[in-house]
Amino acid sequence: MASTYIQVQSEDFDIAVEHAAMRDEKGAVGAIATFSGLVRDLVDEPLKEMFLEHYPGMTEKSLEKIVEQARDRWDLMDVRIIHRIGALKPCDQIVFVATSSAHRGDAFAACQFIMDYLKKDAPFWKKETTKQRDHWVEQKSSDLASADRWQQK
Repeated sequence: MASTYIQVQSEDFDIAVEHAAMRDEKGAVGAIATFSGLVRDLVDEPLKEMFLEHYPGMTEKSLEKIVEQARDRWDLMDVRIIHRIGALKPCDQIVFVATSSAHRGDAFAACQFIMDYLKKDAPFWKKETTKQRDHWVEQKSSDLASADRWQQK
């Protein structure tokens, strides 16, 4: 039976534990695709901290909708999304997305689709703090373009 696990949390996560949770004992899973995102330091000025906020309830519903869209396109078994909030430093884990399927093509495509739409549609707000300033991060046009390319498929 297909399952979806969505968690928004301040605590870190263990990729090995999350990956293991995607396996099934019956042998039906043939592929698990994962993406793990890290807080990246800034090029122009060192990042002291990134602070992530979200809208509880609305965020989870948005992620559920993205998963539903992925399930409508691909034959998926399990989907797992963990997104962190709160204060994070460069190199900290920020997001984990995993999809499982009988076949790698569905797992790969769905994982990328979910991540692209998470960046576009999920209500998270990021504030970067450097030595010089604090500023809220605007949505990138490249993130919108990544999600838009799925419209042609």
